[in-house]
Amino acid sequence: MPSTNGSSLCHLGVMLALVGVVFLTVMFSWFSLSSCLKQYSANSLNSFSNAAEDKPLLLLWVWPENYVFEFSDCKKFFNINSCQLTDDRSLYNNSDAVIVYHRNISLDLSNLPPSPRPLFQKWIWLHLESPTNTKIIPGLENLFNHTLSYRQDADIPVRMRLKTRKKPADDFVIPKKDKLVCWIVSNNSPLTGVSARNRIYRELSRYIHVHLFGKAYSTYLDYKDYYPTLASCKFYLSFENSIHKDYITEKINGPLAVGTVPVVLGPPRKNYENFIPGDAFIHVNDFLSVRSLARYLYMLNKNDIAYHRYFDWRKRLTPTPHLIEQTQEFILPICTACDYIARHREYKEAHDLYDWYFN
Repeated sequence: MPSTNGSSLCHLGVMLALVGVVFLTVMFSWFSLSSCLKQYSANSLNSFSNAAEDKPLLLLWVWPENYVFEFSDCKKFFNINSCQLTDDRSLYNNSDAVIVYHRNISLDLSNLPPSPRPLFQKWIWLHLESPTNTKIIPGLENLFNHTLSYRQDADIPVRMRLKTRKKPADDFVIPKKDKLVCWIVSNNSPLTGVSARNRIYRELSRYIHVHLFGKAYSTYLDYKDYYPTLASCKFYLSFENSIHKDYITEKINGPLAVGTVPVVLGPPRKNYENFIPGDAFIHVNDFLSVRSLARYLYMLNKNDIAYHRYFDWRKRLTPTPHLIEQTQEFILPICTACDYIARHREYKEAHDLYDWYFN
């Protein structure tokens, strides 16, 4: 009996020892895993923190035309949140890039950011006017790193673009129309190069009635009425104030967005077709005379099948309405610059600024 009891106690001791080893192993593994998880969590938080801090800082040296907006509008309207925007000049020495608006620069250059600039910093020249409406300020020719403009060959081109659909859409439902031809125009200053479009309008109005809106020829049109008015017209006169390469503004985007056929006056048709399908618009230059243009518009008014062909592009492309309030004019270019400097960290210089812009 003593031998049997001793053997049982021995087995019990071995089992307790094994249980202890297993318990200690599990506890060690748990503490190791917990430590790893904490370390991983800390590293992840640091990564997120570093990612936020790694966003480039873009300084808006002056608000263009004093049109102030919330920097959060970049995220709100264009889903751009790739840089830190500021107008705080005290952050100049820490800013990765500085936007300078051409029309705010004084002739003596005294209101430019201070020089010498930080070695890592880039200056961005912002200008959206055509060469006809551009003042030459000596001393800017070799001052900037990047150009921000409507020009397609700018470093940072600014434009509302049609988006490609992944799947063909159903036939577009054209809004109901109660007007044939419309034109919204506020600027009629001879100094801005409007003589060509005024001449075309005056001659066209001899053959076809044009519904006028805007303070140049009629009364002010409220912002809330802009898109509904465009949609109520079969054709819209998308006439640029001056004719230059790539100078194709929101005047064509509005009618495209709401389902109206734009009649364009601007650079040649081929230039328009770099951005817009050729069957989406009518170009004044396609006709030997303004009278023949009027006849064509009358024909389309009576021929629904022919008119509807101007919306076939809608099956494969989608337009986006642009911001229309005057104070919102510079949101898109500034947000576009924000996205650009986040994607392009390489160094660059813009030389012979005026040779490029005027040629």
